[in-house]
Amino acid sequence: MKPFIAIIFCFLVLGVDSQSWFEFMKQAGQGTRDMWRAYSDMKEANWKNSDKYFHARGNYDAAQRGPGGAWAAKVISDAREDIRRFIGRGTEQSRANQFANEWGRSGLNPNYFRPLGLPSKY
Repeated sequence: MKPFIAIIFCFLVLGVDSQSWFEFMKQAGQGTRDMWRAYSDMKEANWKNSDKYFHARGNYDAAQRGPGGAWAAKVISDAREDIRRFIGRGTEQSRANQFANEWGRSGLNPNYFRPLGLPSKY
């Protein structure tokens, strides 16, 4: 809810024009699809030690869409890791995933995390 309130605040108080608002939302939607595609590919590949690659790739693809895509990638990544921590599933794993998420969002090559032998389809 906080990110939604921040967007509304920017729209109303800072005077973001409707054209840039529309573009931001379009990028966010495209970034969300990029994140979903990376998640789907990770599940389909079912490849050992590939999760960080798919985290980085999803964030990278989404961030390439622009500020809206980068925002969507951050919100989705943070929510996923917050849920994992809340249910008590590995804070060390969560930190490693967040590192891969930030790596991808910063525009660095996600192939850094690519495991050996992962089919070229991914």
